[in-house]
This record gives sequence, structure tokens and C-alpha cells, in this order.
Amino acid sequence: MDSVIVVHNGGCHCGRVRWLAKAPSSVVAWKCNCSDCSMRGHIHFIVPSERFELLGDSKQYLTTYTFGTHMAKHTFCKVCGITSFYTPRSNPDGVAVTFRCVDPGTLTHVEIKYYDGQNWERSYNQSNIASCSKADVPV
Repeated sequence: MDSVIVVHNGGCHCGRVRWLAKAPSSVVAWKCNCSDCSMRGHIHFIVPSERFELLGDSKQYLTTYTFGTHMAKHTFCKVCGITSFYTPRSNPDGVAVTFRCVDPGTLTHVEIKYYDGQNWERSYNQSNIASCSKADVPV
């Protein structure tokens, strides 16, 4: 997997939420079967929070939904409803970027791994997902 860090730009459907994320051009994305992710069809890759930046006035268009443990902060655009990123329970020190919300041209490969969110604790312990938000740990 490519480890050279590039800048990925992206955002929501209406364009009011825009951000940049620094990650390799080849990423591991997680497809989770928890109640929220499975309903939305969410597939994301995780970056350390210091490699993610909201752009312009994006923050004013965001709102947050939590459920269950309230650890995950499901952030979405107030206007179009798209979750282009969120703070995952598995990586509270990181940002989960919806790979389909990345502007075309910078992602060269996406490997999709499955995360059993219906059996969250077991999957967390077996997946090594927590390492994804560490800047010095390759995935």
C-alpha cells in the first residue's frame, strides 16, 4: 500500500461543507454493519485528527447526531444531510472520512475491510482499527 501522504479535498453534496484530509492515495476503508452505518451505506477511512481540516465557513453548516454510547459523533450537513466525515467511536482521536465524498483524482485505490459493528467490542479487539488514527502507524 502506498504510504506517501497526499491532500484529499472533499465535502458534502451541496458544497457548503468542505474539508481537506491528508492520507495516502491508497487507503483502507471500513464498511460497518452497525445500525447507523448499514442504513446509510457508510464506508470510511480514518485519518489522525491533525490531518483533517474544515475549510471556510463549513462549521456553521454542521450538526451532530449521537446514539448508544454517544462516543461517535456523526456529523452531517444541515442543508443536504450528507455525512462526509465524523468522529468514530473506535478512533476518538481521528476522523472517519467518507471515501465517496472525496473529490475525484487523489484516491488511487480503496481496500474495503468489514467491521462488525453489531458485535462492536469483539470487532474492535480483532481489527486493529484503533491504529488508523495514529500518524506513525501504517495500516
